[in-house]
Amino acid sequence: MGDLAVTAVASPPRLRVPGFVAASAVALAAALAGALVGPAGLTSRGVLAELVDALPLVSVDSGLTPTQQAILWQIRLPRVVLGALVGATLASAGAAYQGAFRNPLADPYLLGVSSGAGLGATLGIVSGGSLGPFDIPLLAFGGGLLGVAATYVLGSSVGGEGGAVAIVLAGVAVAAFFNALQSFVQQRYDDSLLAVYSWMMGRLSTDGWSDVLLVLPYVLVSCGVILLHRRALDVLAVGDVEAASLGIDPARVRLVLVLAATLGTAAVVSVSGLIGFVGVVVPHAVRLLFGASHRTLVPMALLLGAAFVVLSDIAARSALAPAEVPIGVVTAVVGAPFFLVVLRRNRAAA
Repeated sequence: MGDLAVTAVASPPRLRVPGFVAASAVALAAALAGALVGPAGLTSRGVLAELVDALPLVSVDSGLTPTQQAILWQIRLPRVVLGALVGATLASAGAAYQGAFRNPLADPYLLGVSSGAGLGATLGIVSGGSLGPFDIPLLAFGGGLLGVAATYVLGSSVGGEGGAVAIVLAGVAVAAFFNALQSFVQQRYDDSLLAVYSWMMGRLSTDGWSDVLLVLPYVLVSCGVILLHRRALDVLAVGDVEAASLGIDPARVRLVLVLAATLGTAAVVSVSGLIGFVGVVVPHAVRLLFGASHRTLVPMALLLGAAFVVLSDIAARSALAPAEVPIGVVTAVVGAPFFLVVLRRNRAAA
């Protein structure tokens, strides 16, 4: 199965400590850049001093006006944190799907998870104010779970269990089906069309910390479960029979991982919309740099996934400023060529 089932168990992780230091530095630099870049004219010294002043037992005069402080704490930082949560979740979910299905092309967007979650979230949006704040993520989770289940069943029935191309094609078909249903719902509720369309293109704009607090519990559970199962993902890479001989229940582990990845994906999709290709680009970039072991891959994907989405959001805000490009467009521009390269490598290795 391509480059995933190769030597995840046998090969030691490469550059673990220096790699974590470098990835943490990249994520931190991306977060600082996200806080600094914007049209409000906040100085880098003022922003850094304001952040230092927030530390315990430290007092620094940032020189920012109350309006500038509000822009930093209620607009920029929530957006940066939300982007980091979205990127970390989508990247770790991609790594989990690829390991669980032993399929290097698996990704929340390509497996129908995002489209299913999108349909669920759309139903929540068009329902107006009749739902509570936690109902939309639950609807998205149900749609995402239905999407990945349909993709796996269809792909396995055509190409056998784990058939890479068959599962991807099944995911494309399932995603198209859910997108058609979503379009039908939009047509029926055209008064919510603008809100749904804006959400579909991907967005990280937020008024304060409400969206961050809404998705945070789901993200912690999802990423925590995937992190705890990173060694099991290495064992699954060598095959179900071998995994069972090593004391791993492949079916149970796979189910837990799929549920956790779908929960996190559905939660972030419900607030950020459809931001594609993060789950393909980041895990494969980490494999190229640090090897295939999930002990390194999963935590690295969390850090670099966060950095990737935050940097993509900066590009989306800056490319046509003062207008804003949907972040889904930016990730697609980067991710689509990368996906074709991965597909080509997978076919060559088959």
